[in-house]
Parts: sequence; C-alpha cells; structure tokens
Amino acid sequence: MPRLSVARAPCVVVLREALRRLAGRRRTPLEVRPAPYGVVVASTTRRGRRPGSPDTRAAILTEARTLFAAQGYAGTSVRAVAAAAGVDAALVHHYFGTKDDLFLAALQLPVDPRQLVAPVVAAGPEGAAERFLAVFLSAWDDPEVRPSLLAVARGIMDPAGSRLLTEGFLPVVIQPVGVALGLDRPEHRMTLVASQVVGIILLRYVLAVEPLASMPQDEVVATYAPTLQRYLTGPLP
Repeated sequence: MPRLSVARAPCVVVLREALRRLAGRRRTPLEVRPAPYGVVVASTTRRGRRPGSPDTRAAILTEARTLFAAQGYAGTSVRAVAAAAGVDAALVHHYFGTKDDLFLAALQLPVDPRQLVAPVVAAGPEGAAERFLAVFLSAWDDPEVRPSLLAVARGIMDPAGSRLLTEGFLPVVIQPVGVALGLDRPEHRMTLVASQVVGIILLRYVLAVEPLASMPQDEVVATYAPTLQRYLTGPLP
C-alpha cells in the first residue's frame, strides 16, 4: 500500500484548509480567540437584558417610580427595579448611583434637597432652623422651581404616594440632617421638624391659605424658626 506523506495526509489537508479560511476571514471587534483546553470563558453575549441607552434610563425611572409608590422605599431594592426594567443592577447603579439617588431621581425633584441643606448642616446646630427655613422657602418661592415641587408634593400627599414621604423622603433627606448635626434622638426630632415643614407646604403652596400664602419669606422664617429650633436642640417632653 502506498504511504501518504504527512504533508498530504487527509487530516492535515483539512486542517490547513480550515486555517486558511480562518486567516482570510476578518475578525469582528467582539470576537474572542479560543481559550486553552480546560479553561472556561464566560460568554460575552448578554441574554434577556438591555444594554444602556437613553430609553433604558427612562425605563428604569418608570419602574422605580412604580415600585417605590407601591412597595415603599424599604420594600424596593435596586435589583427589583433592574428586573422590572429588564436590565442588570449594575446598569442602575451606573445611571443613578445609590438607592437613595435613584429614589430622589424617581421623585423628579428639580433640585437635590441634600445639596440645599448641606450649608445648613455645615454651620452646626445653633441657628440651624432659621437657615433651614430660609433655604427651604427660597426653593419653593422660586417661580421656575415651584411647579415641579408642587407636582411632587401632590403626588406624595396622595394616599397612594404617602409611603414615599414616610418611608422614603424622611429617612433619605430629613432624618440624616439630624444625624449630621449631631442631635440626640435625631429621628424623633427631625420627624417633628418635618411636621411643621409639611404643614407649611400644604397651607402656603398647595392650598394657598391666607395669610400664610402671601406672607413675606422673612416673616415666615421669624414665625416658625423658634419652634423648629426647639425641635432641633431644645428639651423635649
């Protein structure tokens, strides 16, 4: 029987032909070279999840609003929002950062209240009530900002959205102020502060009850600041 040389053996010819075709084919940017035998390489194909896009960010916000309103802040996780939007949790963090950031973005606030109260906290507890009210009223009295704030306030005060206030806005925005100021019983004290602040929002801006609705800003501060300061630093029953 004639002997086949190695160069002309059928398996070698097939292998050379396959290599020739592979060499002549242009690789795509995402093509992965074969891994050594025994090495498991995770697939780069994403299944069942959308990559990031402007529509994806909007979808995340939509699902976040729905879940926060239905289940409250404590009952909603970033993973749950991601699953509802059909994306990975990492993409939610990429767009919005922490769960607190996602919550505030879902409220569609025109300003970040944490940034507004930062100077109040930095100056310490003495006189904090007066500074807090001045910043708070300046934002609400701004004609460009007020319509958005009113929409948020009406949504939170609606029975379906009340959990956004009690389980979300209070622990995310209001109560950390008391902690940062070094107050004793900060959750208790800041809840009392919130009771006054919500009352001002309701009567001055939502219902426009006189004389509070047209009262000058400095007069509102002078009227309410002593009470709020007592809530912050004064003796409590």
